[in-house]
Formats: sequence, structure tokens, C-alpha cells
Amino acid sequence: MTQRMSIKPELYHWACNRAPVDPIKLRNRFPKYDDWVSGQQCPTFRQLENFAKFTHVPFGALFMSKPLVEELPIQDLRTLKDSDTSKPSANLLDTLYMCGQRQDWYHTFALSEGFEPLPFVGSTTIDSNIEDVADEIRNLMDFGLGSRQELANWTQVLDYLSDQADEIGILVMISSIVRNNLHRKLDPREFHGYTLADPMAPVIFINSADSKSSQIFIFLIGLARLWLGESGLSNASLDTTPLHPVAKWCYQVALEILVPAEFLLENFQINTDLFDEVKRLSIQYKVSPLVIFQQLYDHEVLSSQVYEEFFKSELSRSNPKHGEHGPNFYSTLRSRVSPRFGEALVDSTLSGQTKFMDALYYLGINKISTLEAFGDTLFEDQNY
Repeated sequence: MTQRMSIKPELYHWACNRAPVDPIKLRNRFPKYDDWVSGQQCPTFRQLENFAKFTHVPFGALFMSKPLVEELPIQDLRTLKDSDTSKPSANLLDTLYMCGQRQDWYHTFALSEGFEPLPFVGSTTIDSNIEDVADEIRNLMDFGLGSRQELANWTQVLDYLSDQADEIGILVMISSIVRNNLHRKLDPREFHGYTLADPMAPVIFINSADSKSSQIFIFLIGLARLWLGESGLSNASLDTTPLHPVAKWCYQVALEILVPAEFLLENFQINTDLFDEVKRLSIQYKVSPLVIFQQLYDHEVLSSQVYEEFFKSELSRSNPKHGEHGPNFYSTLRSRVSPRFGEALVDSTLSGQTKFMDALYYLGINKISTLEAFGDTLFEDQNY
């Protein structure tokens, strides 16, 4: 006799709203769904298991007495814009959970390898001088004007910053989807990125569905937040200055890293065409013109009227979204999980310290052969 599972109606509604799920696709996949909700018929164990996978909810959550209330596990430093940020989506939550699990694994790995805590995590406060902190970060990341001259475009700038962060111990994860599921896309209107502070395994996650200039900016905000030693979710962008003190401080540090105000004011030629001058400076500093406009306005070089006119004009011409990072699956996976994490996990797995099933879960893949091929790609890149 087939065993059928009795589930409370509100749990079905919760699961579908959490995703959210297309009602047509739902009923095409589960023709008896309305009967399940009404109680006229109950699903089998396998049907309910498939329903949980379809709605991306933990299977066990469907057996609870009432729907699970899910809140953000980190501080929400987003600025309310066009969309409602009060209720986190399933895609955001599942990405946060996955990154947190990877962080926990790497923290344990780092301790077992005898790594020292990273001294910059939590090394400052929002009372610290913004210029001094930005200078410290810029120097540690080797992101002065000299280093930028070899970078031809924003993609190369982001790649360079990610590599530099990896070298100093930061796990940089860049993705526009949940794990490797192309059907679960992250919405940049909901968030641009987040930081998970930890002295052994700090994480910066960047939503790559956003433009490259925005990704660079949110990455630098993430660095500033690590210097504070604070985790947080952000949708910061150049067209909206945050009001929250921590978010605003990180925003200002990111601007200062990109374009040191002292040097900008010295180099700004006030008696030239503003657009031409901003373009010249943006090329010199390898930044978006929006960064130049913002710094000039913040330091009272531009009036509010001029700032708003030119800023809105430039914003409308801002670079398009670039989508996923990398030319093939393995390089894309490398960016999604971070090179440092990927190399440590593969090495630990192949040496027998980590179970293959755990490694497949953390990487979001299904086959051991894929893990081995991924390892070959990583080690070739490192000239192993």
C-alpha cells in the first residue's frame, strides 16, 4: 500500500510563496496540487519530496506545525528603493546559507592547517579616518594608480581585485545564480552583495547579475566592512548614498579607495569641459565616471544642480550587465566558490580528509569526475 503524507495547507502556500512558484508550472508538475491543499487527497512520499525540490524548501520543513519564519542571518544594510526589501527571497537566503556553510568548512580547514587569524578583519571602527583606512586597503591590495595602468577594462579590474583579495586570505564568491542552478537567478534589485566577516575565513559575495562597475564598487564596500569586522547585506550604488552610519562609512571608504580625494582635487582642471574632464579622470583612475562625479560633489567642487544634471545623464549611459563570470564552466565555478576555497576543498578531498559527497555539495555539482576535472583546472592555473 502506498504511503501518503498529510501536510497542513498553510505549509503548501508557504512553500510556493517562498520561491515564488509559477502557478501554471506548479499545476503542470503536480496536477493534484489543489486536492492536496484541500485535503481531498494526500501526496505520496516521493511526490512530496519532488514538491520540496521544486519549491526549493527543506523537506523536513513541510512537516512542521506552522510555516518556518526565515529572517536574514546577517545585518541588513540595504537602502529601500523600488522593491520591497523587508522579506528576503528564497534565492537570497539559500545563497547566504550556502556561503555560510562554505565559510564554516574553510574556517575549520584553516585552523587545522595552522593558519593565523587575518589581522585586518575587525582592525578599525567607523570613527577611524576614512582616508587612512582607504590608503591601508589600497596598499594591501596593491591597487594604486601604477597597478591600474595595465588593466584595460572593468572586467580586468574586478579580476585583479579578486585575485589580490584571494592572496591575502579573502574568499571572494561571484555569481548571478544559486549554486549552479541556471533557473534560480539572483535579482540585483534585491541585493548587490554581502560580507560574512570571520578572522579565518572572511567572505565577500558579489551578485554578478549587476554591472561590472557596480560589482567593483560593492566589492570595495565589502573590503571596508571586513576592516570593521562586520557582516552585512548591501544594495549600495553610486546613485544613492546610504543613511545607515556603517553603510555610509563603507560607501565613503570605497569611493576613497577608487579615487583619493586629495589627488583628484589636485588633478581636476576646473576651467575645462566638465564631461571631458570627468572622462579623462575616469580613464586615469580606471573607474566609472560616476565615481568621479560623486567625489567631486562630496568635496563641494560641483553644485547640487550641476551634479544632478550630469550624474543622471551619465547614469543613463552606464555600462550594461555582464552576467556570469568566466568563459567556461570550470572557470565560472572557480569564481562562484572562490579560488582559495576551491583549491583547499579539492586538495582536502583528494587527500582523503573531506568526503567526496561533502565536496560535491559545497561545489554544487553531482559527479566526482566533475570535481576531479575542476581540480585539474585549478592546479593548472596555479602551475601545480
